[in-house]
Amino acid sequence: MPFPTRSEYEQLIYSLPYRSSEVRSSSLRLYTRSSDVAIVRGSLYFQNGLELRVFEVLDFVAACISDYSYTVLQSAERVRWYDPQPHPEVSELQSTFPHHRHEPPDVKHNRRPAPGISFTASNLATLIADCIELGQQSG
Repeated sequence: MPFPTRSEYEQLIYSLPYRSSEVRSSSLRLYTRSSDVAIVRGSLYFQNGLELRVFEVLDFVAACISDYSYTVLQSAERVRWYDPQPHPEVSELQSTFPHHRHEPPDVKHNRRPAPGISFTASNLATLIADCIELGQQSG
């Protein structure tokens, strides 16, 4: 599937609360940085009480997410986050290199592969599914 256009990405982020009954509300916004680059910033709030904070830098000419950070919070406590910081020394992460997630215990150092996260497609469907599953595990 090709990388979405700016208007397709806007339609995606602004329709998320209507696409998934698990998403209670959204503060996601797309901000124009230049004619080719935009930033997505804000949070998705889930029925299960989780919050997903999203930061993405989108390059529509290169058709990619050039940078991102995703953080999952429960009661304002960080319980998981995703980032593309390379850790070539951690062999378990090679399957999704450089994409990975941090999770308990020792959330800062406990890194796991992040299947479905990439620079070449929207990650929001994967993140929403992960938040729903995480909420079911903790609830």
